[in-house]
Amino acid sequence: MRLGVLDVGSNTVHLLVVDAHPGARPLPAHSHKAELRLAELLDDGGAIAPGGVERLIATVRGALYAAEDKGCEEVLPFATSAVREATNADAVLARVRDETGVDLQVLTGEEEARLTFLAARRWFGWSAGKLFLLDIGGGSLEIAYGIDEEPDAAVSLPLGAGRLTSGWLPGDPAEVADVRALRRHVRAQIARTVGEFSRFGKPDHVVATSKTFKQLARIAGAPGSGEGLYAERLLTRRSLEEWVPKLTVMTSEQRADLPGVSEGRAPQLLAGALVAEAAMDLFGVDELEICPWALREGVILRRLDHLPEE
Repeated sequence: MRLGVLDVGSNTVHLLVVDAHPGARPLPAHSHKAELRLAELLDDGGAIAPGGVERLIATVRGALYAAEDKGCEEVLPFATSAVREATNADAVLARVRDETGVDLQVLTGEEEARLTFLAARRWFGWSAGKLFLLDIGGGSLEIAYGIDEEPDAAVSLPLGAGRLTSGWLPGDPAEVADVRALRRHVRAQIARTVGEFSRFGKPDHVVATSKTFKQLARIAGAPGSGEGLYAERLLTRRSLEEWVPKLTVMTSEQRADLPGVSEGRAPQLLAGALVAEAAMDLFGVDELEICPWALREGVILRRLDHLPEE
């Protein structure tokens, strides 16, 4: 069947259309993406501003048209941290439902971590052994660890690259004092979770998903997207430690000139790098591998697992 998954994230609204059936890997057929930056459309009270709600409705409606054009039999709609944490989330969800017919399912942070872990496990397989996962989104950082398809531990922290950039790094380039303050904040937040994972022992394979990690790996020398999904893409802590000082003194425009970095994501790259460096350092990770599959694929895989057998 042809499935669409509609991901209303903190940075983008992304429709991924795949051809899928149980027991086979989902084959991407179409991608429809709009940069909405919901995390940056909150008012002082933490609510999504009226203009942001209107843009969200229009964007969801456009994604639905795209899904219809591509022949989707079913669309799986979900929202993550930007909607989850908005003070007017219930009202926003009701507006979206009334005006588009889409009932957005709001995932908890732990559900995000678990579904992303499922996608990574299916991608790397059982031979990866004990898997440790890191995922930096626009609004949150997800961490998960396990040997099966369900992780033994999964947490979500409010350390997304978009959230931290808008809240901590107003300058362009960033002020040194602001970077130091954000670095302390990030490390204190992550350090609280280390004990929860260290009790399981050393992982056999460390992986990362998300645009932030992909871009960091790319500027550190990993193959570009033109090399295909199956090219091995690695990121080392040493290369991150070399890049963070460089990113600190760059403007967003200069970062956008780096290989693999889009203009829209360039402002967030420094905050994302600080989170990635802190996580790798505090968890003792010297090297990780980029996983092409993430949350959207996890949602699709979970849906396929619940399809009745023919």
